[in-house]
Amino acid sequence: MSGIPVYRWRLAPDGLATFRQLRAQGLRPGGQEVAAQLERPRRRRGPLVAYLYRVDLAKPVRPMTPAKQAALERANAARRVCPECGRDVGYRIPPKLGMCTPCAYPHTTSAA
Repeated sequence: MSGIPVYRWRLAPDGLATFRQLRAQGLRPGGQEVAAQLERPRRRRGPLVAYLYRVDLAKPVRPMTPAKQAALERANAARRVCPECGRDVGYRIPPKLGMCTPCAYPHTTSAA
């Protein structure tokens, strides 16, 4: 339909890789178009789809700059602060809860 080859799960030819496979090799697609599509059938919903890129056209991952590293550390630190009690809880607060575990479940925490 879309003009690119479609392969079944685990039957893609060598030389093609998913984004995660490229990243595991220290590579990135580098602006190239999707070379093929991988489909894994599912019973109840539509098929799972993964896009494949050519490994020979992939570029190395850009190195982390000090500014990017600092921004990442600030973002992660902000995710550790509970909006209810204002404490740094030492872990990333789940978005589903929106607050630290002791604030979300005050009656289930036990005094040790």
